[in-house]
Amino acid sequence: MARADSEDGRRTLERTRQLFKSNLASKAELDAADARFSRVTASIRYAEATVTSAEVGVENTRIRAPFDGTVLTKNADVGEIVAPFASSANSRGAVVTMADMHSVQVEADVSESNITRVKPGQPCEIVLDAYPDRRYPGYVHKIVPTADRAKATVMTKVAFRTMDDRVLPEMSAKVMFLSREDDGAKAGAAPVLTIPLSSVTTRHDRKVVLRVRDGTVSEVPVTVGEVIGDRIAIREGIAPGDQMVLRPDPSLTTGSKVKPRGQ
Repeated sequence: MARADSEDGRRTLERTRQLFKSNLASKAELDAADARFSRVTASIRYAEATVTSAEVGVENTRIRAPFDGTVLTKNADVGEIVAPFASSANSRGAVVTMADMHSVQVEADVSESNITRVKPGQPCEIVLDAYPDRRYPGYVHKIVPTADRAKATVMTKVAFRTMDDRVLPEMSAKVMFLSREDDGAKAGAAPVLTIPLSSVTTRHDRKVVLRVRDGTVSEVPVTVGEVIGDRIAIREGIAPGDQMVLRPDPSLTTGSKVKPRGQ
């Protein structure tokens, strides 16, 4: 409507100017036509500003995530008030909680005495507690420049080089920091047989495990290798698939009868 009035006001102003030049219209009529055209032009600008304000208002109702990700939790329901930083007791600070699943990292606490052996970019192996048989390659992404005085540790953030859908936020994991030389050597090395460290005991000045076959225990001497976390490498003595006592009791010897827990 304002644009239609503007066109009519423009034509009226042009006719009044021509009539004024021919002395057929007074100066007052010319001023009135000019003022009417100015009012209509101002009303158009006001209407355009009102439209822009409405568009901004509509845009403020749109909720956009700052990055592509996956919604983890829904924090607000329909009808609830959402305000920045939850400024009131009856408002929520966020509509949803989301995460970029491709940027998941492991936060590992490294002892202060060993932090000098950890460098940014250093290769690592990540083992999730939920999937102990799967090892994920990773690297040291960042060493947080502060320490925890109570635990005497420094937080280190380890990123995944490759990951799959089984890796979820808030999972528990173990991280093994590797030297660059070991990283290349282990890539083509044969698998190492490891068993729980508690399964190895010392009897008669030799390392043995108590192997279980058909419900009978037998002492088997073993040659052990390096300790890897809570496990130890076995070089000779037993084969993959052998069953053994997890925590050997001194009363158990060759010929003792045992049965698996729950049977």
